[in-house]
Amino acid sequence: MERKGKPRKKQVSGSMMVNIIVSFSATKFPAPLTLFIFLSCFLHLQVLADTSPTARETLDVTIGGGGYYQYPPPPPETKYSPPPPPPPPEPKYPPPPPAFESERLKLVYPYIVELRKRLEYHDPKGKLKSWKGTNICKFEGLYCETVPDFKVKALAGIDFNGFNFGLGSNVSLEGIIENLSDLAIFHANSNFFTGKIVSQIGKLRFLYELDLSNNKYTGSFPMPVLNAKNLSFLDLRFNSFCGYLPPDVFTLNLDVLFVNNNQFDGPIPYNLGSTPARYITFAHNRFSGSIPRSIGKAAGTLTEVLFLNNQLSGCLPYEIGLLKKATVFDAGNNHLTGPIPYSFGCLKRMQLLSFAGNKLYGQVPEVVCALPKLANLSLSDNYFTQVGPKCRHLIKKGRLHLENNCILDLKSQRSPAECEKFFSSSMEYCSYEKTFNVIPCKLRHHSKKASSTPPSAPAVSPSPSYKALLRHRL
Repeated sequence: MERKGKPRKKQVSGSMMVNIIVSFSATKFPAPLTLFIFLSCFLHLQVLADTSPTARETLDVTIGGGGYYQYPPPPPETKYSPPPPPPPPEPKYPPPPPAFESERLKLVYPYIVELRKRLEYHDPKGKLKSWKGTNICKFEGLYCETVPDFKVKALAGIDFNGFNFGLGSNVSLEGIIENLSDLAIFHANSNFFTGKIVSQIGKLRFLYELDLSNNKYTGSFPMPVLNAKNLSFLDLRFNSFCGYLPPDVFTLNLDVLFVNNNQFDGPIPYNLGSTPARYITFAHNRFSGSIPRSIGKAAGTLTEVLFLNNQLSGCLPYEIGLLKKATVFDAGNNHLTGPIPYSFGCLKRMQLLSFAGNKLYGQVPEVVCALPKLANLSLSDNYFTQVGPKCRHLIKKGRLHLENNCILDLKSQRSPAECEKFFSSSMEYCSYEKTFNVIPCKLRHHSKKASSTPPSAPAVSPSPSYKALLRHRL
């Protein structure tokens, strides 16, 4: 079998060229045409002779002449690779913490924001620097605790004591405090707050301490506080409240009532003895009239009471001697008159007793000078005329002050003319003098077996009431 191969390359010989020339010369064509045909044939044969196999093969394929076809090399084999694994799931981070720890904090947040707006230009001590973000429990002056009925964190206390908020302006708390629904304590001593105390404050079901002392409040007694039935501490001192004190204030279940250093006037309400308060300060006002005799009904609770620097008049009620728990009683610098009732000898816990600067007269009762815990008895600037041995012993110890009276044999007394003028024209008589000699208790310290001299002065307990006479809460 003959092996097929590639076509051979044709060679154009010299004899072939001579034959072509002779053939054309024998024709009858004109010489120029014969030359043209000759040259065309020569060039064609030369192309056939010089064509390379590759070019020939390409030509055969192009014209479909049955030449050899060389397929392009197959594409390189690719190894099978499995699809890439799916990307790992994104890590599950814990959800961001809520903006507020509880719904109760979220509820009051808008009111804290409003309060910050009112105070931001009146913050001389820079207390608002910490008031950033939504965690109001970290704001300076704000305190959070678990609210009893909802069992979640809530705004329970505000303490602005000494912050001087509102300096140079009139900043009102209206629309703020009454909307802090879980508030239990509000202290704002020594600021510049003013405006009204609205009735909704009575809706604060946990509010038991309200301190608005040393601010710029004016007008009559803030009646809305009477609706806050859970109040145990009410401090309105060092403002400019005026007018009458409402009797209902003594029906509140208070432990502390401070209304000193205002402009209250009129009589102290008749139901004073209805109060359960232990500490009361009426000092530095314009109260007039007598001390209510109902005070004796507070015998089981009243511990300290300050009436000093008012315009009280009349005689000292016998019922004061019933205050068996009282340690401080100060009614100095008023217009009280008459003798000291013997019932005062029953004040067994009394430490500080003052009636200085009044119009009291008569004898200083020995039973009073014999009180076992009495550390200071101030009776100066009155019209007393007699003093017994126990009282003289207190004078020597510096525990009884009787300067500027009418006791002839003591130093630093009024002139005889001044005393005579008082007894002849100014002395007033009391309508219930029969009670003055009644002693409603058993005087152990006044028995025959007792020492003829009073005991040494005991240590005086710190007095919350006298501290209330300071403008700034320490």
